[in-house]
Amino acid sequence: MSDKTIARVELWIWILLYGGLLALVFGLAVERRDFPLGWSIVVGGGIAAATGIFLIFLRSRMKTDNRQRT
Repeated sequence: MSDKTIARVELWIWILLYGGLLALVFGLAVERRDFPLGWSIVVGGGIAAATGIFLIFLRSRMKTDNRQRT
């Protein structure tokens, strides 16, 4: 894998993981006022966070390109 691809995957890991957790907490707060809306935000945030965790697993399996560049 190229360095650019790995950097892009690492960027998406952070975005999905922290954005998903933030949406999950926000959905729990909204759930007190509007249950269906809050629940849908919680589910969306959970899916985003789970995708970030899955990308961490994929990143651990990626091989870096260790060739010397001239």
